[in-house]
Amino acid sequence: MDFTDVSLTALRVFRAVAEQGTFTAAAASLGYTQSAVSRQIAAIERAAGAELLERRRDGVRLTAAGRVVVRRATVVLDEIEATARELSGLPEGTGPVRLGWFPTAGAVLVPRTLAALRRSDPGLVVVGREGTTPALVRALRAGSLDLALLASAPPFRAPDTESPPLVLRTLGERALCLAVPAAHPLARGDFVDVDDLRGQRWIAGPSAGEDRLMGVWPGLDERPEIVHTVRDWLARLHLVAAGCGLTTVPAALAAAAPPGVRILPVRGGPQEQRRQLLARLPHPPTPAVARVAEALRTAALDTDAPDCAT
Repeated sequence: MDFTDVSLTALRVFRAVAEQGTFTAAAASLGYTQSAVSRQIAAIERAAGAELLERRRDGVRLTAAGRVVVRRATVVLDEIEATARELSGLPEGTGPVRLGWFPTAGAVLVPRTLAALRRSDPGLVVVGREGTTPALVRALRAGSLDLALLASAPPFRAPDTESPPLVLRTLGERALCLAVPAAHPLARGDFVDVDDLRGQRWIAGPSAGEDRLMGVWPGLDERPEIVHTVRDWLARLHLVAAGCGLTTVPAALAAAAPPGVRILPVRGGPQEQRRQLLARLPHPPTPAVARVAEALRTAALDTDAPDCAT
């Protein structure tokens, strides 16, 4: 085992693969070819004298040795970035806080948090990105995010099983609601009966993680008719406004619905909930990370929206 000849490029590539979950996605994020990524991974595995990645049909997963290497690689890369900042005349600890969030959190919670931070901490820099909950967990584990807003649906469980466990804090638990075209017969009342959802047409999101039919009301006793599959939640709501079908949304998005859409509760079955989690690795957060976490908690309380109806 000899890491003396491992390049910083190889460390960056390995961290990107650990974060993205596939060689193809890592290559795209870095602007490399997939063969270049494969060569760097082969080099770092030769240096380690061990298999660092478990190759699977759906991508790659870190082995026990891989988790050690990605943890150490993150320390090295963070130190290099801190050195560059210091040489540029920036004081220690002025690096940006790296925040990730699931898509609907970017509609209300994240903008309100960042606006509050601009008023209270104008010198604090937050850089962020949207992603699915599994991708955000990988990014936390790879050390390329400091905080992540994760989504969880029943049955509520830990977002991953790796050790050490992530530090999780529940920011809110809100009802799942139904987005209905304003001209649809179901929009005439103040709620929708779950039995009336049979035979409806649905606008769903791509299959991902634990919520495999995102956009379709959970637990329907029929195979749903999905007429459109759309990743972006705002595009789904505009398709609802155009009369193309129904979709589900968290209650927090009721205020962001475009004209022509009613957001209504569903009754007649178990109440469906969606939980917002704030996650980080278990090491003590920097003061800047702690301030961002507190601002997110405050904004989540201020944006509590238990009522679906609009």
